[in-house]
Amino acid sequence: MTRPLTVVPVPGEGAEDVVIGTTGRDEGAVFTGTADGSIFRISHDARRIDRIARTGGRPLGLELDPDGRLVVCDAHLGVLRVDTASGAVEPVTDSVDGTRMVFCNNAAIASDGTVWFSDSTRVHPVEHWRADFVENTTTGRLLRLATDGTVETVLDDLRFANGVALPVDETFVVVAETAGRRLLRHWLAGPRRGTTETFADDLPGYPDNIARGSDGLIWVTIASPRNALVERLWLGPLWVRKSVTRIPERLQPQPARTVRVQAYDDTGALVHDLDADASGFHMATGVREHDGRVWVGSIEEPAVAVLTP
Repeated sequence: MTRPLTVVPVPGEGAEDVVIGTTGRDEGAVFTGTADGSIFRISHDARRIDRIARTGGRPLGLELDPDGRLVVCDAHLGVLRVDTASGAVEPVTDSVDGTRMVFCNNAAIASDGTVWFSDSTRVHPVEHWRADFVENTTTGRLLRLATDGTVETVLDDLRFANGVALPVDETFVVVAETAGRRLLRHWLAGPRRGTTETFADDLPGYPDNIARGSDGLIWVTIASPRNALVERLWLGPLWVRKSVTRIPERLQPQPARTVRVQAYDDTGALVHDLDADASGFHMATGVREHDGRVWVGSIEEPAVAVLTP
């Protein structure tokens, strides 16, 4: 069943991620960031849209920390904090082991303030994400930002590290490996602490951002369906993959037009698999379930959208 989408335009291209405010004046508001560096607040009834900040970079993943501030993964500037009332932007970190990140992407925040976040690749910046995807550079990372400001690499050599999420009990962290079409689980507590395993595999397409919903499930965007041509290219030598990325973009393999999100419980079992009408909005890259509504963002659209499971 294809579900209808309610599309909410925003005054900026590429509203890549979404997060929902839960306290005070931000309760029920939807936040998103666009390619020009803007952060927007959309009122709970979608009747008012305000630009609340500019990062000066390219904001992607958005989260709210325990103090109600936005934690922004800015592809160019690294991890930032944004005061939703004043618009003040505070740099947090842009480097790992003294080397500047190339593609800071998505995050999840633990109850103690620890930030788990992804650096998608060490090779290509966000403007050339298609090149990194086709070349399959396998240089993505899952990182941990401790409350004292130190940054630790937890998982390395990932095939385009993307969305990050924590379950309610925070016993593990999940990261989407986009080119691998899978979700990985890294255990943080219990007898398997420190080990990594597959959480969900052989997804029907390429996962982008992921997030825990108010229903406790881990929601996953499927940005585009599986592309057989790209996956055949991955079997060839690197020089062939690089040659494909040098031809005009219009001639390169393109993602199919789709809107699809899934939700998994803590065992990795699929609970929801939702398709939505992609005629006026496509390529869902951000997702947030809140009180039974599923908000999605898109790196391709000047809008966010909402559907009901």
